Amino acid sequence: MTSTPSTQPDTPPDGPSTTPPAAPTPPSHRHGHPVRWLTACALLYTLTHHIGFGLAGLGTVGRTRWADWIDILTPYTVLLTAAAALHTARAGRRAWTLYLLGAVTYVEGHGIHLAANSVGNDAPGDVAHLWDEVTGHYLWYAGTALVAAALTAALAHRPAPPAYLTLLPALGIAFTWTSNSLEGGTAVMGLIIAIAFTAWGLRTRHHLGRVLIPAFAPAIVMLTGYGIWHQGFPQPTELGWV
Repeated sequence: MTSTPSTQPDTPPDGPSTTPPAAPTPPSHRHGHPVRWLTACALLYTLTHHIGFGLAGLGTVGRTRWADWIDILTPYTVLLTAAAALHTARAGRRAWTLYLLGAVTYVEGHGIHLAANSVGNDAPGDVAHLWDEVTGHYLWYAGTALVAAALTAALAHRPAPPAYLTLLPALGIAFTWTSNSLEGGTAVMGLIIAIAFTAWGLRTRHHLGRVLIPAFAPAIVMLTGYGIWHQGFPQPTELGWV
């Protein structure tokens, strides 16, 4: 008895597929673009951390200033864009832990500063000065540094975009960090943190971390030069500059 030959191809049932695999979707399309969020965070940090000075001309509403009411938005703009950068970069547990600690410190410090500063504008006193110029500023700027450390931990080793795309936001950070440190009375802390971030930037200079150099090295120069010039760190308002 003869069998009829099969017309099916002699292919193993579990053999490799001849269909080419789909091309992977670039991470920037799947998860957003962390560098764009980082840039937005840097620009908003530069703008919102000068609200008190930049919007002082808006005047008052009752016994408070319009600038103080607008300043309520500052933590939302800075911290939400920073969180978006971490999310799109798929940050690890260490970066998120730093961010959460920094965000809580940032919000507490900013809130203390905003409330005490507003009260101090209406009824100046030693207590308002303590909470605004000392406690509030140290907590606020320490929180800023922790959030920056979280972003650096998550993004420093990513490929760097062209320098012309990052230079302006980085210089905005340098100017803001310097002006906040001087007017906030935290110049020594600001100088130490600027040195640490500059060193971190030098270690990661072949990657995105190199943006830390223009973001903090100019602050070292400006804070050091200011301190030598004035033999200390008087606030610019005390000198009549602002």
